[in-house]
Amino acid sequence: MQTPIEIKGVVRKGKGRGKDLGFPTTNILLNRTVPEGVYASIVTIDNHTYRAASFVGRAETFGENQLQLESYILDFNRDIYGTVITVKLLRKLRESKKFPSVQSLITAIGEDVSRTAEFFRNTPGLLPALQRSMSLS
Repeated sequence: MQTPIEIKGVVRKGKGRGKDLGFPTTNILLNRTVPEGVYASIVTIDNHTYRAASFVGRAETFGENQLQLESYILDFNRDIYGTVITVKLLRKLRESKKFPSVQSLITAIGEDVSRTAEFFRNTPGLLPALQRSMSLS
């Protein structure tokens, strides 16, 4: 597995598109250079760690050029605006790309979420190990 990339930041309000597409995301500002793409990741909020699919890139499907980090946290539904979170990008799933339609983007996000869940199913000891290592730091 590649060395995880860690980004810490305050959750800020985005454009709400993730929610509109059925995949609400956390949005934090990037504070370092990160290769663009979609990643299986973990998000730590208040010492609790969650599985997530994270996007680093530009929302080209919507004509945007601003580099961003958005994470869809699996099995999570809380308002965390203003909360400091840590995102650890664990494995790159695919490159960032512009989709021909919103529907094809929704399909791709669904596949990204499925691949993220599969990644964690195939590495059952990973999440507990990462939780332990983060509580020690």
